[in-house]
Amino acid sequence: MTIPEFLLHSYFLVPLALLLLGFCFYYFFRHARLSALKRSLDFQLFEISLPRPGKEEGKSFKDTIAKVEQFYYGMLEVKPYFVLEIVSPSTENETNFYAAVPRQYASFLEKQVYSIFPEAELRHESADYNIFKYGAPNAGALVTLKQNNVLPIKTYENLAADPTEIIANTFSSLEREKDGAAVQIVVDTTGNDLKQNIERSIKLLEAGTPLKTALKGGESLAGSFLKVLSGGRIHEDSDAQTMSQDVVVREARGEIIKLLNEKISRPVLRANIRLVVSSSEPERAGRILNEIKSFFSQFTNPVGNSFYAKDLGRGRLRNFFYKFSFRLFDSGTAVHLNISELTSIFHFPSYEIFAPKVKFLKLKKSEPPANLPQEGLLLGKNNFRDKETEARIAEDDRRRHFYLVGQTGTGKSVLMKNMILQDIKAGNGVCFIDPHGDSVEEILGQIPKERWDDVIYFNPGDVTRPFGLNMLEYNPEHPEQKTFIVNELLEIFNKLYDMSVAGGPMFEQYFRNAALLVMAHPESGNTMLEISRVLSDTEFRRLKLSKCKNEVVKNFWVSEAEKAGGDAALPNMVPYITSKFDTFLSNEIMRPILCQQKSTISFREAMDGQKIFLINLSKGRLGETNAHLLGMILVGRLFMAAMSRVDTPESERKDFYLYMDEFQNITTKTISAILSEARKYRLSLTIAHQFIGQLEEDIKKAVFGNVGSLASFRVGEEDAEFLEKYFEPVFTREHLINISNYNAYIKLLINGQTSRPFNIETYPPEQSDQSVAEIVKEDSAVKYGHPLSEVEAEISHRYLIS
Repeated sequence: MTIPEFLLHSYFLVPLALLLLGFCFYYFFRHARLSALKRSLDFQLFEISLPRPGKEEGKSFKDTIAKVEQFYYGMLEVKPYFVLEIVSPSTENETNFYAAVPRQYASFLEKQVYSIFPEAELRHESADYNIFKYGAPNAGALVTLKQNNVLPIKTYENLAADPTEIIANTFSSLEREKDGAAVQIVVDTTGNDLKQNIERSIKLLEAGTPLKTALKGGESLAGSFLKVLSGGRIHEDSDAQTMSQDVVVREARGEIIKLLNEKISRPVLRANIRLVVSSSEPERAGRILNEIKSFFSQFTNPVGNSFYAKDLGRGRLRNFFYKFSFRLFDSGTAVHLNISELTSIFHFPSYEIFAPKVKFLKLKKSEPPANLPQEGLLLGKNNFRDKETEARIAEDDRRRHFYLVGQTGTGKSVLMKNMILQDIKAGNGVCFIDPHGDSVEEILGQIPKERWDDVIYFNPGDVTRPFGLNMLEYNPEHPEQKTFIVNELLEIFNKLYDMSVAGGPMFEQYFRNAALLVMAHPESGNTMLEISRVLSDTEFRRLKLSKCKNEVVKNFWVSEAEKAGGDAALPNMVPYITSKFDTFLSNEIMRPILCQQKSTISFREAMDGQKIFLINLSKGRLGETNAHLLGMILVGRLFMAAMSRVDTPESERKDFYLYMDEFQNITTKTISAILSEARKYRLSLTIAHQFIGQLEEDIKKAVFGNVGSLASFRVGEEDAEFLEKYFEPVFTREHLINISNYNAYIKLLINGQTSRPFNIETYPPEQSDQSVAEIVKEDSAVKYGHPLSEVEAEISHRYLIS
């Protein structure tokens, strides 16, 4: 082939070769890009949340952060890379922590996190978060190292405070629906030669090999070291300066070796660090980005390396956001960081983080006991590491009573309503004393039709058809009930009026004998109205004395009361005593209830017949004192009815479930006896209130000494300190203080044995039908109430006849 022919062929072949080469490059990069995109779409995103850590004695924030290093060591198994992100989405008002791994490593990530942070919660995010607001200006920066990759930065071990505080504060200043921001770290785990290369360089340096040769990085790598050591005044093209550089290198050789050893003291990985901000205002986006960039300045090592965050222009942002959105690793912009350096940049907050919007777990979760009953009353559900377990309490364990405590609005009433409705639907006998009235109204609207006939609805505020509630009524077959009634009434008045101040032994003596005298002959009147009359009406008292067979009572009136003089004279004692209960007898709401000779219902029959006894003690119409009085009378009557079951074999006694909200207002010291003895009479209590300070010391001891199961919703610091001993070591006072609404920590009695505490979430209440509630209330009023005019007429008639 002649030269002209060769040139002619070359003229065509060269462009063809270039075209073919270009096509190959295009195909290669396109295939690589699609492969990377496909791989990124197979990633699973997890939100990782931890409880706010508490300060441990003798430990610093560095001990908390050091745990994350163990996490990174485990993550070396994830190939080809994993992603960590600190994010403040535009749709939320919290700073969240995320991790993304290839799908096949999802369970590995969970095990890795749980092994180091047992209290953590991982939530798989099926939909990605969004920091971008449509049409809003965006800003981004790529974080690189100023000097050569082999030189180390300053780590958390050499810092005085948790470095995350800066970025947490910045993110906490973002405004919801206006700003969004993220720090993304993509960590490649395939660069196994990074550490070996540095080790080889160290050996060459120690052997005296020139710096350029030892590092095998050519002039650019050597120049990077020399630039650090010379303050940036190096010019490679000067012979004189080259000689000067050699002197500097010889003197600094030991320092370089030390820095390199520092770098490889832990595994070295490649990472992309991306900063992304979106804001409705362009200037604000730039300002937020600069604040995030300042986070990296604290890692500057004066004799080592430092970060440099480079803002990206409009032309490069599109590709940058693409890689950010699809979480792609880019080897061309990667920095080389060891595990300690990575830990310094991304770790979960320590106790030193006080930024208000960092998302901490408000609920610590704990695995439920393995022997949870499969049947029984459903209390809630336990979600522990993606496994949902129903929490139930067995019938026999309920007989040891259930105690609930928690601040208002935390979910106590929801749990009680759910329990009550289950009892109702199961056909059980139940009584609920509601101090507010709202819960009772909702329950009425959810009662199944087949149980409407079992409902007894007592609303003292309904004066059109008042119920009768006679505290002095007793069963003649159980005359011992009279003593219980008098003692309980004395306890009630003592609670209402503090009789140690307003009463004393004289009040007790006169009241006790007056009540016993009235009950000695029920036929001539046997209500609180008659107690007042037997004190003030001589003729009525003589009538009662003529029918009384209790010689001790008769002797008191004939030989003591009627003959006493001075301050103890009967005319002086009467107003002193009657003033305590005339307040109720003169009240238009209370008199028709308390002065009916026969109670509307038989409490014993209600218990044995498994009735649904719902009591509305709303203070709005009644007043606080009246509501408390009625509540205490009701509880006393229920306990007396339960004790009367002594005439029935224990195996034949049907369970009856008594629920009391704000129970401290409607119980006397008798609650101690109820808690200790009610079990054998098949009266099971569920009692609730807001804080322990509401309880008298004797009642507090009785409650915590007798209840089998207890549940704590969110409480205050003082209560948390007291309750901690019942829930440790699983839950601490911090957990009790910070638990979310409708969640509780529970210590359940299982097969008669206390169990390890665990957490539950209550089920939401069912929808109530108000029309059903009205039907049930009307039926109950007709069946158990009496027209007011008839009641008042009966009271007047009895008064005149007697």
